[in-house]
Amino acid sequence: MQSSQRQLARIVPLLAFLSYPSLAGAQAVAEGQTASGAHYRLVVPDGWNPADGLVVWNHGFSLSPVGPVDVDETALIEAFALPQGYAVAASSYSLAGWAVFRTNQDLEQMVGAFEDEFGVPDEVILTGASLGGIVTAAALERADLGNVTGALTICGAVGGSRNWNGGLDLRLLYDAVCDLRKARIPGGPKGLEKNSNLTTAKVAKAVNACFGLNKPENQRKNKQKKRLAKFLDLAKIPENFVHRNMAYVTFAMADLVYDRRKMKGKQGAGNQNVDYGDADINRRIERFQPKNSKARKLGRNYTPSGNVGDVKIVSIHTDKDGLVIVENESEWAKVVPADQLTVGIVVEDVPSHCDFSNAEIIGAWDALRNWVGGGPQPSPEDLQVSCRSWEPFVGGPCRIDADYEIPDMDTRIRPRG
Repeated sequence: MQSSQRQLARIVPLLAFLSYPSLAGAQAVAEGQTASGAHYRLVVPDGWNPADGLVVWNHGFSLSPVGPVDVDETALIEAFALPQGYAVAASSYSLAGWAVFRTNQDLEQMVGAFEDEFGVPDEVILTGASLGGIVTAAALERADLGNVTGALTICGAVGGSRNWNGGLDLRLLYDAVCDLRKARIPGGPKGLEKNSNLTTAKVAKAVNACFGLNKPENQRKNKQKKRLAKFLDLAKIPENFVHRNMAYVTFAMADLVYDRRKMKGKQGAGNQNVDYGDADINRRIERFQPKNSKARKLGRNYTPSGNVGDVKIVSIHTDKDGLVIVENESEWAKVVPADQLTVGIVVEDVPSHCDFSNAEIIGAWDALRNWVGGGPQPSPEDLQVSCRSWEPFVGGPCRIDADYEIPDMDTRIRPRG
C-alpha cells in the first residue's frame, strides 16, 4: 500500500541540477513535529529569500505509524525544485490511512513552522501523489497556506471520498463471488475489528483459494477461472491489482471505519440501491445502508467542490491504474474550471499505480511552472512536448496521449441511489 511512494521516490533526476548549477549548493534542513503530531522536513537552498517561493510535497497513502518524513520519498521533489531556487516542505500527516480528516491542519502548522524559521514565502506551489492528490485538492479549497499559485497532482485520488464507494463495492463483490470457506475474508462492509488477527498473507491465501492467482493460468481450476472472470468484469480492475486492492479494502477500510478520529466505528459508504448489472450478484451481494450523518461526514473528508480560487493546476495520471483509477480526473474536472486545470493521461502497456517516467513528471512540473510564471495554459500536447524536452536528460518514455478521453466515474464506480 506504500508502493506508489516508493515508485516516486526512486525517480531522482540528478541531471536536472545541471540546468541550474548556481543553485545546487548548500542547503539548510530543519525537521520537527507540529502541535497536531505530524512530522515535517523543511529544506531551503543557500541564498533563499521569500521571492523564491515554497513547494509543498504531499505524500501518498500509508497505514504505517506516523513518523519522521521519509527522506528518500522527498528526493524527487527536492531534486527538481531546489535547483530552481524553491524551498521544499513535506509533512508526514498526523493520521495514518485516509488522513484528510486532519491534513489541512497539518499543512497549516507545517507552513507556520517554515514561516517562523525562514520567513513568509511570496508564493506556494502544492504537489502530491496518490492520496497526496486529494490532500492537495482539500488544501487548495480550505487550508490557509499563504499565496498558493499552482498545484501539481500525480496519480491523485482527486475524485475524493467517492472512491470509498468503489472500495465497498470491491469488498462486497468479492464476498458474493468467492462464496466458499477457504476464500472467506472476515469483515464485510465495515472492515475488520481492531482485535482481528488477519494478516496480508492470510488475505492473499484466501484470494488465491478463490482465483488461483498464485498459479499460472493453465494450472488454475475451471471454477477459479470462472470466478476470476466474473470478479474482474464486475470490479473493473486489472488482474495484477487484485491482491493489492483486496488488501487495501480489507485493512485500509477498517482503519477508516474504526479510527475514533475518523468514522468512530461507523461506515460512511453504502450500496443499498446499487445495480451491479448482474441479476445473480444483485440478489446475493450484501447490502449496507449508512446513516446519513456518517455518509455526510465521509463526504466532507473529502469531496472536492472546485473552489480553488485562481490557482493553476496540472494533473497527470496513468490510464490503467487499478488502485486510484483514472476516472478520478474526470470527477475533478467536473468541478474545477477548465481554464485552471490541465490533465495529461499517460497511456501505459502494463497497468500500474504511479509508474511515471522521470521526464513525464519533470515535464509536467516545468509546464506548470511556466504557466504560473505568466505563460499560457499548457495543453495535454504541451505536456508531451515538455516531457520530450526533458527525456534526453532525465529518462523517458513520454506517453501522454493528447487525444485520450477520460471516462466518467460512473462507468467504474456505480452511482448510489
